[in-house]
Amino acid sequence: MTRTVYVNGEYLPETEAKVSIFDRGFLMADAVYEVTSVLDGKLIDFEGHAVRLKRSLNELQMAEPCSKEELLEIHRKLVELNGIEEGLIYLQVTRGSDGDRDFVFPAEDTKPTLVLFTQNKPGLADSPAAKKGAKIISIDDIRWGRRDIKTTQLLYPSLGKMMAKAAGCDDAWMVEDGHVTEGTSNNAYFVKNGKIVTRPLSSDILHGITRKAVLRMAAEAQMEIEERLFTIDEAKEADEAFTTSASAFVMPVVEIDGVPLGDGTPGPIAKRLREIYLDESRKAAI
Repeated sequence: MTRTVYVNGEYLPETEAKVSIFDRGFLMADAVYEVTSVLDGKLIDFEGHAVRLKRSLNELQMAEPCSKEELLEIHRKLVELNGIEEGLIYLQVTRGSDGDRDFVFPAEDTKPTLVLFTQNKPGLADSPAAKKGAKIISIDDIRWGRRDIKTTQLLYPSLGKMMAKAAGCDDAWMVEDGHVTEGTSNNAYFVKNGKIVTRPLSSDILHGITRKAVLRMAAEAQMEIEERLFTIDEAKEADEAFTTSASAFVMPVVEIDGVPLGDGTPGPIAKRLREIYLDESRKAAI
């Protein structure tokens, strides 16, 4: 089935969608993005993604392509046109194009490029991967210093995914100055003696929308949380671990660098948080 996508004000078959070869998103990765999950045909955490998108744009001095209300309308229209019950909506904003390549930003009146498309993923919530748990490896974190801005500079995370795949694992956690920063496309946590430990917010990690929601729900469920730096060795000695992201929700981690956690199966806190997150998110979906 050919998807209907959105490009700069138009809903088009994906085969007809075009952007300029001079677009700075293509030439410079001068772009930001968001991914919003869809469950039961409704948007999960849309408000959080819209707020973070605006922050990313502001941090890069990039113009907003449209209002939040217009973005919501576009999201809902794409869900309808593509018949998405469970899946994802990818949104990307670039600085646009003024018809040539230059390191200097284009003129201020250059229109940003806005692109959205859907990914249909039946069974997203009832994921077999979440029931099995993920095996991860650790790798050096060599990314640029502003990871709090959700840019499309994803080459190293992509290479990290491939390193994990080559090692027969599912993902990688990145380590900088001896401490875990985050996963290639998710925030990282471990659990020891019932306490959830995760790195605090800073420019070193993405300010995850799912992270914020899960930590709030964990606190409401009377779970103990500690936000601090931690090493990969600490995580290897944990009772359990997990990651959070918009596309995988809460994903249990069962092995780190070949070391099984607990009994090598998804832990009770990760499983419970996934249940709570999915239940509460469905109730709040729009």
